[in-house]
Formats: sequence, C-alpha cells, structure tokens
Amino acid sequence: MRKYSTFTAIMNAVFILIGMSFITAIILLFSALSGYVEYVPVIIVIAISLYIWFVLLLFHFFQTKRRKIVFLSIVAAAIMVSMISPIQHAYKNSIPTMNAEVYVFEYTPFSKHARVATLNEPATLRLSDELPKMDGATALYPLYSAFVQATYPEKEYDPFDSEVMVNTTPDAYNNLFTGKVDMIFVAAPSDSQLKIAQQKGLELNMTPIGREAFVFFANQKNTVNGLKFADIKDIYSGKVTSWNEVGGANDPIRAFQRPADSGSQTALEKLMGETPIMKAPHENISSGMGGIINEVSEYRNYKNAIGYTFRFYSTEMVKNDQIKLLEIDGVAPTKESIRSNAYPLTSEFYIVTTQTKNDNVQEFINWIQSKQGQLLVEKSGYVPVN
Repeated sequence: MRKYSTFTAIMNAVFILIGMSFITAIILLFSALSGYVEYVPVIIVIAISLYIWFVLLLFHFFQTKRRKIVFLSIVAAAIMVSMISPIQHAYKNSIPTMNAEVYVFEYTPFSKHARVATLNEPATLRLSDELPKMDGATALYPLYSAFVQATYPEKEYDPFDSEVMVNTTPDAYNNLFTGKVDMIFVAAPSDSQLKIAQQKGLELNMTPIGREAFVFFANQKNTVNGLKFADIKDIYSGKVTSWNEVGGANDPIRAFQRPADSGSQTALEKLMGETPIMKAPHENISSGMGGIINEVSEYRNYKNAIGYTFRFYSTEMVKNDQIKLLEIDGVAPTKESIRSNAYPLTSEFYIVTTQTKNDNVQEFINWIQSKQGQLLVEKSGYVPVN
C-alpha cells in the first residue's frame, strides 16, 4: 500500500509540474508582451516555491510547525531578493521627467497652427508640379518646412508619408541613397555614410545653407557652467571621469552618446578628430535626440550626466528648463557667437543631393541660397551662411 501511495504521489507531482509549467509560461509570455519583463524573476520564484510546496505536501513533509516556518522563511527571502529589480524599476519610473521629444506635426507646412517662419512678401519661386521630394533631420524640419510653405502648393504634407518627410539623419541618408527622395536637409555625412555612397557609385552634392552650434549640456543642478574644448575631448575619450577634475563636484561623469551615423554623433566624431571616443555602456546610448536630453535632465537619477545636441533643437524646439547649455572656452552658444565665429563648435548644415532627375531641385536650392531663402534661415532661428 505504501508503494502505491508513493507512486501516486510521484505521478501527481509530475502532473502538477506539467500544469504549473504551462500556466507559468502563459504568465511569463503575457508579462513580456505587456512590458513587465522586470517581474519575470519574481514570477519564476513564486512558481517554483508553489511547486515545491505542493510536492512537499504530497509527501507529508510538513508534519511539524517548525518545518513550515523554515520553508516559508526561505520562500519569503527568495521573493524579496527577486523583487529588488522591480522595486528599482518602479522607483525610477516614479521620478517625474521632462518630455524632450518634439511633436513634429507642430511644424507641418500649411497646418492651422504651424510653428514655421514666414516671409512678409510672396516668394520669388513658386513650384506647382514635379515637387522635389525631401527628408531630413528632426532638428532641421522647422526650417525646410518654412521653405515648403513659402514655395510649394498648399495641401497636406504628412511628415512621414508625402513629398516632405522628416526622419532621423540615418534614415534620411538611406532614403536619399535608395532614391526615395531628391534631397535631404542634414548635417555632414559620417565616414560610413560616405563609404556607402561610394559603394553605390553616388556622388554627394553638399550645399551649405546655414550654420549651427554643436552644444554640450548638463543638468541644471550641476555646478559646472562651462568646459574647455580640451575637457570635452578628455571626457569623451575616457581620460577625465569625474566632475571634480573640471571644477565640479566629486561625482562620476555619465557621458551619454548617440547611435552611430546620427547627426550629433557624427558631429562628435568630427570634433574628436584622431582622439578615439570611449565605448559607452549600452544604457548610456540614447536612441533619440529627445532621449538624451531627458536622461540628463532627470535630476535624481542623472545629475552627473553630460550630453550633446544642436543649439536650435534644445533651445527652440524642446525648451527643457532642466538642462543648461555649457560654455565652451568661456563662450556661450548663441546666434551672435555663432555669427561672429566666437563660439568654437560651429558647423554648417546642408542640402545633400545625388543624381536627381528632377529639374526643380536645383532651382529650389538656388532660391534657398537667395536673399529670401536665407532670410527664412534667419527667421527660423538659425544662422545664415551669408
């Protein structure tokens, strides 16, 4: 009879294992799909604890109160350890953050409340057919949207599916290389983008249409208000790792970077020159321009961070008051310091084309370089090349 009871208990344990494994798998899948991946260890610990509990009951292990207390104590400790990650995640999410992403529809040409610059007179160029298809960086969308509103026929231009699109810099270059657009408004290409163009047999025609400041920013609570150009290179090469080495508090520097081929990452690479950029931890690479501003502005999490972007994006499009732009070599990044070349980290931005067959492209570029086009560059908040 005892052999029969033991066999029955073993079979019941197997059936319970199968059933609980199935239920646990469903719960884990639901958690992953719902974005609660941090709770996976907790679910697994609870499932294992319940299974062991049932098995021990089948074999009549809990015949004394002491055994129950010891087992429950072990389970409680295991659950508490598994809860560390969810608690940290919940704490981080409880801290208010500033939204630094841009709602691009605010800059869509001809929209009712479009935040784009306008001329006080009709444009000398009006296009009606064979409209040049364009794409570009988010930071330049307000500018080329103003060009479009001045010269294109009035209609709806979806920023993600029309003649006038806005994407990230890498996507814009890819759309140009594949012939989806005639022109793009971007920063200078990275070495890898130049290599791709060469491999495809494409000649990149780069027309400078304005100038902008490449800026570095820190949290408002940071006591450092400016850095030397050499400090920037030392920080992003990994030579300087603490703010106290550049006049700040004794906090480690958390130096954020952007993904490869993005406009601001390319600007950093050009700034660093032959100095190698340190490899950033994965969590220190922000995918979007807004993301990097968000991370640095989160005071309780990243008061020790530093990031980079372009002046217009941070001051006019995002307007995040939790960050401050740092002076470089004692000069603040303003339109006046860009115009006078006093600010040391300025660069031109371009219209980039390849072998487009649209005859209106060059006419459109000529108009952008004209007095009216450059006036729109100025009124949009950038610095004209002329």
